[in-house]
Amino acid sequence: MKKRPELLIPASSLEVLKTAVNFGADAVYIGGEAFGLRAKAKNFSMEDMAEGIRFAHAHGVRVHVTANILAHNDDLAGVRDYFAELRKLGPDALIIADPAVFEIAKEVCPQIERHISTQANNTNYGTYNFWWKLGAKRVVSARELSLAEIRQIRRHIPEEMEIESFIHGAMCISYSGRCLLSNYFTGRDANQGACTHPCRWKYAVVEETRPGEYMPVYENERGTFIFNSKDLCMIGHIPELIDAGIDSFKIEGRMKTALYVATVARTYRKAIDDYLTDPALYEANMPWYLEQIGSCTHRQFTTGFYFGKPDEQAQIYDNSTYEKEYTYLGIAGASRDGLFCIEQRNKFSVGEQIEIMKPDGRDLPVTVRRIVNEDGQEQESAPHAKQIVYVDLEGKADPCDILRRKEE
Repeated sequence: MKKRPELLIPASSLEVLKTAVNFGADAVYIGGEAFGLRAKAKNFSMEDMAEGIRFAHAHGVRVHVTANILAHNDDLAGVRDYFAELRKLGPDALIIADPAVFEIAKEVCPQIERHISTQANNTNYGTYNFWWKLGAKRVVSARELSLAEIRQIRRHIPEEMEIESFIHGAMCISYSGRCLLSNYFTGRDANQGACTHPCRWKYAVVEETRPGEYMPVYENERGTFIFNSKDLCMIGHIPELIDAGIDSFKIEGRMKTALYVATVARTYRKAIDDYLTDPALYEANMPWYLEQIGSCTHRQFTTGFYFGKPDEQAQIYDNSTYEKEYTYLGIAGASRDGLFCIEQRNKFSVGEQIEIMKPDGRDLPVTVRRIVNEDGQEQESAPHAKQIVYVDLEGKADPCDILRRKEE
C-alpha cells in the first residue's frame, strides 16, 4: 500500500489558516511576528496563533511555525523568549534553519518537533543524518534536488525520519533561498525575513564606460527580468513524488490570498486522494487538476529541478507577468435572514454572476441578488475592500465557501 503523504499548506493569517483547513490541508505552516522569513506577510499575533492552533487541532490538522531566520547575536535572547511563549500554545513543529536557534528550541520546548528549513541547504543524506542525530524529526529538501537524489537520500536515512519537499509555488533565484540581493540593494536582509524581492524587478544593462546610458535587453514586450523564476507545479507528478519517498508535500505561499490557498489545497487534496484510491482515476481527472491549478494567479509553470537541471526549453527564468483568471471576492461567513456575511476583498454588484468554490471540488455559478450593508441598507454594489456586507447568493452558499469572479 502506498504511503499517504502529508499536504502542507501555507497560511498568512487566521482567515487563511481556516481556509486551508476547510479545503483539505493535513497541516498548515504559519509565521509569528518575529524570527520567520516573511516579515512582510501579515503573520500571526500570539492570540491569533493560539486560536489557529485550537481550530486546526479541532479538525485534526497539524500546525508548524516558522522560525527560520539566520540569527545574529542580538536575536538569540528574543528567540529564547519566543519559544517559551510557543511552548504554551502547543504547535506541532518548529521550522528552523539556524543551529543556534535549533539548540534553543531543543532546550526550551523539547516537546515540539524540530524540522530543518530548506534555508539550511539540505542537499545530501549525510546532512539529513546529521540533523537526525541532533534530534530533528524532519528535514526540508533543498529545491535544487532531483527526485533521483531524494530517492537516494530516502535509502540512506532512518525510515522514521521525514522528508518534506516543496511541490508548488514561487521559486527563488538563489541557492535554497539564501539571497543577498535585497540586502545589497536596499539594506533589508532576506535571511532575516525582510526580502524586497529584487529578483522580480525590471533590469537594463549599463556599459562600464557609458554610465547613465541604460540599454534595454528585451525578453518580451514588457522588458527584461533576468532573475525572475517561473512557478513550480508538480500536480502532474504525484506518483513520482510519492515513489521518491517524500513524506510531506509543501506548498509555497505564505503571502498568498485565501482564494489561492483554497484553490491549491483543494486541487492537490483531490489529486493525492484520487491517486491513492486508483491511479486510473488520477489520470482521468488530470484535465480538472490542470484547469483548477491554472485558475489561480501564477507565473508560467515549471517542474524545477525535480527531473534534472532545466534545459533551454524548460528554463526557469522568464518574464514577471502573472497569469490571472479569477478575482478573489471574499469568504462566506455566517448567514442572517438568508444573507451571507462577507468581508469583501474586491468589488462586485447586484445582478453580477460570480462563482462559489466548495471544498468538495464543486464550483457553483450564482447571481448576486441582494447586497445589504451593516446598517441594513440595500446597496447596488459592494465597492470597497474590507467592507462587511450581507449578500443573497440564491441559497447555494455555506459558511467558509470562497467567492470569486472569472475574468474575461
